[in-house]
Amino acid sequence: MQLLRPVVCRIALPLAGCLMFASIASAQPAPAEVAEQVDRLLAEELNFAAATLAPQTDDATFLRRVWLDIAGDIPSPEHLTAFLLDPRADKRERIVRDLLAKPQYGQNWARYWRDVILYRRLEDRAMVASNAVVVQLTQQLNDNVGWDAIASDFITATGDVRENGSAAIHMAQDGRTEETAAEVSRIFLGVQIQCAQCHDHPWDRWQREDFHQLAAFFPRVGVRPLVTPTRRSFAVVANDRPERRRGQKPGDNVNRRGAPEHYMPDLEHPDQAGTRTQPRFFLTGDEVSFGSQDADRRGQLAEWLTDSPWFATAMVNRMWSELVGEGFYEPVDDLGPDREPTAPAAVEYLSDQFAATGYDVKWLVETICATEAYGREARARRNPNATPMIANVPQRLRGDQLFNTLLTALGISEEETRGLAMRIGGNYGGPITPRMIFNLAFGFDPSVQRETVSASIPQALAMMNTPRVNRAISSNRRTMLGKLLAENLDDEQLIDELYLRCLAREPSSDEREQALAYIESVEQRSQAYEDFLWALLNSAEFSHRR
Repeated sequence: MQLLRPVVCRIALPLAGCLMFASIASAQPAPAEVAEQVDRLLAEELNFAAATLAPQTDDATFLRRVWLDIAGDIPSPEHLTAFLLDPRADKRERIVRDLLAKPQYGQNWARYWRDVILYRRLEDRAMVASNAVVVQLTQQLNDNVGWDAIASDFITATGDVRENGSAAIHMAQDGRTEETAAEVSRIFLGVQIQCAQCHDHPWDRWQREDFHQLAAFFPRVGVRPLVTPTRRSFAVVANDRPERRRGQKPGDNVNRRGAPEHYMPDLEHPDQAGTRTQPRFFLTGDEVSFGSQDADRRGQLAEWLTDSPWFATAMVNRMWSELVGEGFYEPVDDLGPDREPTAPAAVEYLSDQFAATGYDVKWLVETICATEAYGREARARRNPNATPMIANVPQRLRGDQLFNTLLTALGISEEETRGLAMRIGGNYGGPITPRMIFNLAFGFDPSVQRETVSASIPQALAMMNTPRVNRAISSNRRTMLGKLLAENLDDEQLIDELYLRCLAREPSSDEREQALAYIESVEQRSQAYEDFLWALLNSAEFSHRR
């Protein structure tokens, strides 16, 4: 059963031909050229000529947008001034490349993928893998390791989850065979095959056997407690013991130690062993034999999975949705041959070009940021009958991004907040830092559609009850606000400066007049500016990128 979308056929070539093909494949397609072609395909497929397109956004908004999207932070007033005064025609392309070269790029997106993996964890002890995921992915993304290599690491990982971040998916699913298979498919292929776990998929072509044949790549994996004299952790392990012939008790699908083979449960007779299932990749029909070692199973799956066109499309769709605000497929993790994308030619072309780079993630970000679709002004999310992608869509900031923007706007470092960490109990506990508090309150599953994410009372409480943030908003002489007040700036200058620091733009005339009127209405000037700063930090504009 071949379920791949049409791609260029791979044929046997003489050695000279292979070398020529390799040299062509190694040439990076230029981001600007690919972006231009994507825009052209979008215009043709979505009939932009009949729609009212949002204009390209102004430089100040663009700068804040790319800073948040790439580095997970906001630019300083100095960065904004330099960008606005830069006369070069290609300054937008330059700032994208500059941000991709910053270490904050890898850290920002490592935290994004940490949330993708851990938000659907089966139990909270999986959070012991959180720091290792961020540290490892930050390094890999900054080093521009190919997405296929990163995905393969996650699929084949073993070891201490506090040290090997790639073991996080197995840890998040508690080593459970079926849940791990479902998450690998969802995260890296965008295919929600778990709906076929107990019955044939209700609206896709996947059969129950397809799901359990995928699960059969993972039965030998287990997650075990790891205890040392100094700490407690968990280890992802592989159990390659041979299957017993006589008196065999099939391995439990919800296992901690690993089992030789996977058994598809018999729904009519749940007390019986079920059907021993051979590892088989549902997209191509490729399979490995019974008795294969764990490394061979997962290694082969990683190769087949990352070679699938759906692997490239799943990544392109996620990144496009994060950067433009609307994916070609929605939700971002529900793709497949029975789904119709918004612009089939555009997403297929961009996916093919991404694969041709060797799954270069920096290239993909640079290419999407070079499109007109990315650079358009932001508009509220469209209604279902409106033309797609005629504007960028505002995105609510993730918890880490919001925390970063607070630190930058208030002029404080994260090191200054770490003294406020609180110790939690338990063998696997650790300090709860202000960043973690913000993530608990403002974080969300990045795979869900953003319109389902809303403000909450815990978020308001987090803003009010974080001591270091509250102290930084005060007007004492050691804070950013206190220093600005001590400089004796006139009210218009001070209002403009606070807008630049918090929202990376100058206020409009109406905003400036309203602020001046409020400042003049409060008897104590310092108290008025504390209230004004608090209002900026709690505005919808501050908590979104637009």
